[in-house]
Amino acid sequence: MKNLALLTDFYQLTMMNGYLNNNIHKDTVVFDMFFRKNPCDNGFTIIAGIEQMIEYIENLKFTEEDLDYIQSLGFDDLFINELRNFKFSGTIYGVKEGSVMFPGEPIIRVKATCFEAQLIETAILNIVNFQSLIATKASRICTAAKGDSVFEFGLRRAQGPDAGIYGARAAVIGGCSSTSNVLAGKMFDIPVVGTQAHSWIQTFDTELEAFRAYAKTYPDKCMLLVDTYDTIQSGVPNAITVFNELRQLGYEPRGIRIDSGDLAYLSKRARKMLDEAGFPNALIVASSDLDEDTIHSLKIQGAVINGWGVGTNLITSKDCPALGGVYKLAAVEKNNGLIPKIKISENPEKITNPGYKKVVRIYEKCSGKAQADLIMLEDEIIERNKPLTIFHPVYTWKKKVIANYEVRELLIPIFEEGILKYKKQSIQDIQNYVKEEISTLWPEYLRLKKPEFYKVDLSKKLWDLKQTMVNQYKESGEI
Repeated sequence: MKNLALLTDFYQLTMMNGYLNNNIHKDTVVFDMFFRKNPCDNGFTIIAGIEQMIEYIENLKFTEEDLDYIQSLGFDDLFINELRNFKFSGTIYGVKEGSVMFPGEPIIRVKATCFEAQLIETAILNIVNFQSLIATKASRICTAAKGDSVFEFGLRRAQGPDAGIYGARAAVIGGCSSTSNVLAGKMFDIPVVGTQAHSWIQTFDTELEAFRAYAKTYPDKCMLLVDTYDTIQSGVPNAITVFNELRQLGYEPRGIRIDSGDLAYLSKRARKMLDEAGFPNALIVASSDLDEDTIHSLKIQGAVINGWGVGTNLITSKDCPALGGVYKLAAVEKNNGLIPKIKISENPEKITNPGYKKVVRIYEKCSGKAQADLIMLEDEIIERNKPLTIFHPVYTWKKKVIANYEVRELLIPIFEEGILKYKKQSIQDIQNYVKEEISTLWPEYLRLKKPEFYKVDLSKKLWDLKQTMVNQYKESGEI
């Protein structure tokens, strides 16, 4: 990844300069990154982009050209010299890439000087928000496909090259089997797929001639696009003609792709024609502005489709174009101790959880299914040999007693005092981890429509701290 030192909001620089001028730039602070709502009304969010965040931190250095530009914005030599020597030396804990997470819980925890922690905010949000959004959207589409292969076809409709590249990566993390994006394939070792466009068919005098030319070039992997003129009257019959010619040469065709029209009707007609012609193993791949709702509907209609090429609606997450991840101050260090900080709002859901925190996931021991997540202060310990009582953080009378359980801490070391501790993984390993994570969720959290809300509760100690701080602000008249 290229140096992204200037990938920040201007107010980060103004605040950093203010910290320096007030001689508090080396004070230690704690920030949490979290999101308040799952994208696409999903029951969970898949976290992606952790490895790109790591690359950003590792390459974070200001060049002389960067510094000249910053100085031209009105900053003095003292600030420029501080940036010239910048190197991230803080500690970052976060979830493993591919983790399934829920609103309100920290997914990244930064403990660093306020100078360092402030600078990295924008880039971390930019990287993790986008990839997590696309990974989650891809998961929804793959869920609707019910085990069929889903191909990421979105590069030409992505919001620029970076979105196309890292969106393809995130889509595969979320469950897609491959991408049309050649650069993403090279960068991340993702399988790449593709055949021909309508322009290939139109270039030749006839559709049959175009099919024969393609089959001659790729006899062992012949997939033909059959909807350029007339899918049923022309496309499929011509494809069958070429498939028979291939078989005589000792090759079996891959199948056909349909990119327009009534996909349910056309796929059923095409399947019948292919079967009757002796090609029951020929695949039928569909594209054409697909998303999870369309795929689900086509499944209900009995569409006979083996693979789905999904482009625009996936790479842009068209129905939910942003994940609203935020980065909030949770504590500051004073006299070798961390002092909790809280943001107050008239909207209860926007009141932050103060302090230096961790997240644990509670599993039912007999089934391995996740029961709830608990946000706790870092020094808290769960006595696993005793029943655990959790309660709703707003409707506190809603309680649940959990026995015979296991717990797992979700935040793991990424950087310790500037030293990388996180072990990077292959894209396939991350995708497999997503599948493992999803397998621990009960079906009610996996519904595409109106999923049940997963329990994310606060420990009693954290809840008490939060209420005490809110009441203190109320009594002081500051709110």
